[in-house]
Amino acid sequence: MSKIKEKFAELDARKEKALISYIMAGFPNEKSTISVVRGLVKGGVDIIELGFPFSDPLADGPVIQNASTISLEKGTKIDKFFALVKKIRKETDIPLVLMTYTNILYHKGYSKFIAEAKKAGIDGFILPDMSVEESKEYLQTAKNNADTIFLISPNTSKTRIKKIAKASSGFLYLVAVYGTTGVKTGIKNYTIKAIKNVKNQTKGKIPIGVGFGVSTPEDVKKYINAGADGVIVGSAYLKLIEKTSQSKLESKIESFTKSLKKQTM
Repeated sequence: MSKIKEKFAELDARKEKALISYIMAGFPNEKSTISVVRGLVKGGVDIIELGFPFSDPLADGPVIQNASTISLEKGTKIDKFFALVKKIRKETDIPLVLMTYTNILYHKGYSKFIAEAKKAGIDGFILPDMSVEESKEYLQTAKNNADTIFLISPNTSKTRIKKIAKASSGFLYLVAVYGTTGVKTGIKNYTIKAIKNVKNQTKGKIPIGVGFGVSTPEDVKKYINAGADGVIVGSAYLKLIEKTSQSKLESKIESFTKSLKKQTM
């Protein structure tokens, strides 16, 4: 059983849902990333999504795009990223998911990249631009090495959800809003309906994580009440990181994480 599946099983036994937190590696620098991870762990996060910067992040709104640009300017390269993951692994065995774009893996070669990522301590991948139709080589390489987390949206058809759910492991990522990440549009009825529909269709075979535009404890509570197995918070963390001094970073992240995690219990 993968580390991500184990985490969901453990939460299930405690009648809890998952808090999944997204941060951008190397934003605003490596020291800050380590402090943020410590704050997340102390705050009770269940899974950490580590973003690796990409020059053309299609699915990301302005907040993540900005973090990506800063991280790239600070010289975040893949070898540096893997070294950072190893440092994190010395402190925690929390499930770590790498969120980046297909080209990063393709450029190095799926086999080589996934082997290196696993060795560093990555447990799964989210590639927003990886279509299920083109995922054969990626899926074959990742099998038994890491979880493959695919995205669906509220208007994904039933037949396509079936196909994507079959290709996914760890959890299925339901995009809460139409558009990019971090755009605060309030909780939509179509999202609540989509959670229920997807849950009915997948029949508990894979957990459903909801993300994009989730930024407050109230948002978390509403999605959990609607039936989500996990809630993903990203841009809200990056905004907090941006306005917090290095000395207060760990404690601020810890208290914000605690406020979100409380709603999943």
